[in-house]
Amino acid sequence: MAMAAVEFAEPASESQLEALAEKLRARNFEVVIVNDGAEAKAEVLKRIPEGAQVHSGKSKTLEDAGLFKEFMGNEKYDFVRRRTMKMDQKTQRDDIRRAGAAPDIMVNSAHAVTEEGQIVVTSASGSQIGPIASGAGQLILVIGSQKIVPDLDTAFRRIREHVFPYEDARLRETMGVGTKITRTLILDQDFMPGRTTIILVREPIGV
Repeated sequence: MAMAAVEFAEPASESQLEALAEKLRARNFEVVIVNDGAEAKAEVLKRIPEGAQVHSGKSKTLEDAGLFKEFMGNEKYDFVRRRTMKMDQKTQRDDIRRAGAAPDIMVNSAHAVTEEGQIVVTSASGSQIGPIASGAGQLILVIGSQKIVPDLDTAFRRIREHVFPYEDARLRETMGVGTKITRTLILDQDFMPGRTTIILVREPIGV
């Protein structure tokens, strides 16, 4: 297990990043390669107009890049989570679900991306899966280079052996309950270009 964790935390080479970028572009994804979280944050924010309705998963990548804090604190964005965190999780469950289903822009990360350009996102509740797949008008994914894997089998192994233990421990510490892998989405390509931007980060960021 320890060897797998080290393997899944190592940054990719520049040649790997460039090759992946070409594969992703061939799948109708826009791709930008940046050095670190600060550059990733700048690339995301310049793509979000003032007043846009923005949603995101509770992503460590977005936290590390300072994006989650920016969205929560900057009133120029209509950040869905800022609104839903003030709502009652029991009596307003349907309102919370609807609020996040079809935002203007979904900003998220992914748990793995194959060398061929298949992007893999897993979830316990599935709340971010819908807007990532089709609900959001625009999708921006920030992905650290350590998440590049050879193939889908390795992507699923990365989720089970590297991502799940971290997320399970984090939730047990903060909420007293563990997590589950219940839904996994594969973004194989976009039907037409123009919806999805992938920001690849040279430095490892997130889990």
